[in-house]
Amino acid sequence: MKITILTLFPEMFSALSESIIGRAQKQNKFTLDVVDIRKYTEDKHLKCDDYPFGGGAGMVMMAQPIGSCIEAVDPAHTARRIYLSPKGKTLTQEKVISLAEGADLVLLCGHYEGVDQRAIDLFIDEEISIGDYVLTGGELPAMVLVDCVARYLDGVLSPASLVDESFSENLLEYPQYTRPVEYRGLTVPEVLRSGNHAEIDKWRREQAVALTQKLRPDLLK
Repeated sequence: MKITILTLFPEMFSALSESIIGRAQKQNKFTLDVVDIRKYTEDKHLKCDDYPFGGGAGMVMMAQPIGSCIEAVDPAHTARRIYLSPKGKTLTQEKVISLAEGADLVLLCGHYEGVDQRAIDLFIDEEISIGDYVLTGGELPAMVLVDCVARYLDGVLSPASLVDESFSENLLEYPQYTRPVEYRGLTVPEVLRSGNHAEIDKWRREQAVALTQKLRPDLLK
């Protein structure tokens, strides 16, 4: 898969060259291309935003640089074009898996007060939000989406790592422990040290249900 990110601030995405996501790119498990929208503006001062019609605070990203940028990176419209927006549908694990199994992605990062609606109407397939709150731009949501989707691409993680995660079967993940057995008076549950895998699986299931009931009862409805 190829994921292309369109942004006014490409330097922000250096974080995606680290850890598991960075290693996956080096191993050619997927391709990440960060594109500076400013390179596609027709303004001689490289301007990509202007005051909103009708008045209001802040600036709005102009349609022309965005449209020209999208047409350059995805001329045949073979990729799924996504605008990271608080108005979009909330990102879920189900949606993440669907995106990972689909076409290449083009992610548009808005900034300031948003994007000229004509850029959305003409060039965007869908809007996605990572939660009911507002950020200064779409760069952080784009990183979240890339991280979520990349985990489900072949070879990025071992298949076992994707089993029994939080939100699989609408349950949160059970508690995890590692060495030492005792830390500051708290010990690893005996069942996890028993070697009885049937009992371990039973305990983990019970813990997952109990945690979900306590922390996210809405998932059990």
